[in-house]
Parts: sequence; structure tokens; C-alpha cells
Amino acid sequence: EDVVEEAVFTNVRIVVPAPADFVPYQDYIGSNLEVMDVATGERQIVHQVADSLQAPNWTLDGKSLIYNRNGRLYRFDLANHESREIDTDFASSNNNDHVLSFDGDMLAISHHPDEHDRHSVIYTVPTTGGTPKQITAGEYHSYLHGWSPDGKWLVFTGGRNDNYDIYKIPSAGGDEVRLTTYEGLDDGPEYAPDGESIYFNSMRSGKMQIWRMNADGSDQKQVTDDEYNNWFPHFSPGGKSIVYIAFPKDIDPADHPFYKDVTLRLMPAEGGPAKIIAYLYGGQGTINVPSWSPDGKQIAFVSNTVVE
Repeated sequence: EDVVEEAVFTNVRIVVPAPADFVPYQDYIGSNLEVMDVATGERQIVHQVADSLQAPNWTLDGKSLIYNRNGRLYRFDLANHESREIDTDFASSNNNDHVLSFDGDMLAISHHPDEHDRHSVIYTVPTTGGTPKQITAGEYHSYLHGWSPDGKWLVFTGGRNDNYDIYKIPSAGGDEVRLTTYEGLDDGPEYAPDGESIYFNSMRSGKMQIWRMNADGSDQKQVTDDEYNNWFPHFSPGGKSIVYIAFPKDIDPADHPFYKDVTLRLMPAEGGPAKIIAYLYGGQGTINVPSWSPDGKQIAFVSNTVVE
């Protein structure tokens, strides 16, 4: 790919794509941790690293961001711009699927334990750190994406019998409940703030698009319908708006790769025209998890560039 000129609302940056011999999940270029005012489009880089930083959550007090880096989770203080590792004990191979409970007390994570053949397994742990509690079975891949507002359920993407569907499971542990049965990829589920519905992305219409369903899996309906590949719908705290990431139309609908020209889009929660609120170079790890500020005015995300 050619060097890309990234149009931002407040300035212009030149970003450098990964080289042709780049190996995903082994080689990385740098990461920018950004916050953006959704109304004005004003963006600020608050932290940079020379490797892969991914998937920021905003803490309930609005003071910190939690992100993944090299399998560890970190809390970034927005006031002093300092990062401190969160103690997750044995869980030191976490992927970028980590979500705070609605009350902010608990963190659910997706860790790859050696004793389970490095499958992605879901655990819960206090937000302040501690010893994680295993929630999903170790013989399958389970990728966390959301908590129910009442804290009783976790919703996730589960790989079962060579197919990936949406499941929910009690946050205290128990039997999982399959919510989708499409023979293809369903991913990125997230509860609406009222707990009545779950939004997710599915490639059942050809391209990856945003869908919604009732919390029990019934009444599944398509929300977006365009030529792009749309992933990871995230509700504003008041439930009125959704931000999601749109990948180019030539991307494999089942993939959400690193280092592509992507856009962040804002749309009404009930559906309707979406507008672009950010252009950036990124993709995997940019906005995989809920990342609205608690006041609903800002979002956090990751863009990529070469960091010296």
C-alpha cells in the first residue's frame, strides 16, 4: 500500500503502512492512544508506544483508560499520563477482549492459558486487580464482548463445532446459552444500556454488517446495510447512539485485520444514516471494546503509525 495521508478534523498526519513482509500478531508498528470529542471531532494523542497497544476501555470515574499491551492489562491515568499494570495474577496472555461491568467494579477478560491449549477463555477479576475466576470452558475459544447492565450475564463470541456464534453465560459461572445459529461468523455482541437488546456484527448478508436482537436471541434484524464491513457496535452511555468501525469493502468480511484505512462511524441506536466521525490507520485493536467516556462526550481508540 502507498503511504496514506490521514485526514483528521483538526490536523493532518502522515502515517506509514506496515511493510509488505509484515507478519500479523508477530510484527507491529507503533500505536497512538487517542481520545476524541464526538461532537467536534477534535482528537488528542494521549499516549504512544512503539509496539501494539490495543482496545481502550474508559473507567467509570472518567479518569483512566484500560488497555491491552503484550498480553498484559494497564490502567492509563489521563491526568498524569502514567500507565500502571493491573495485577491479573496468572492471566498474562490476555487478548484485546476485556470489558468493565456497568458498575465499574469488575473486569471480564479473555486469557489464553497453556493448560487449555491456549484457547481464549473468559475470566472475571476485580477492576483493581486480583486472582481471576474462570467462567467459560477451556476446550473452546470464547471471546468476551460485554456485560449485561445488571451484571448478571456476560455476552461473548464462542467457537463451537467449527462455527462462531453469540452466546451468553452467567457472570458468576454456569451454563452458556447460544443466541445465534447462523452458519458463519457472528461477533462483537454488546448489550444496550437498558438490557433489552444485544447488538452484534454478522456476515450473514454477505458483507459484515451490524445486527440487533432481543436479549434472549429472538427477533434478529439487520441495522446497517452498505458496502463496507462494519464491526463492533458500541453504545453511548445514554443508549441513543452507536459508534462502530468500518473496514474497506475489499476486506474479507470474516476478518478485521491490522493496519488498514478505516473509519469510525456514528449512527442512531435504532438505525438510520451513519456519519463518519474519524478517519484513521488502524483496524484490529482500534475499538474492539466499549470505549465511550462515562459522560458520553468522548470516545477512546487506537490508531497506528511509526513511533520512534
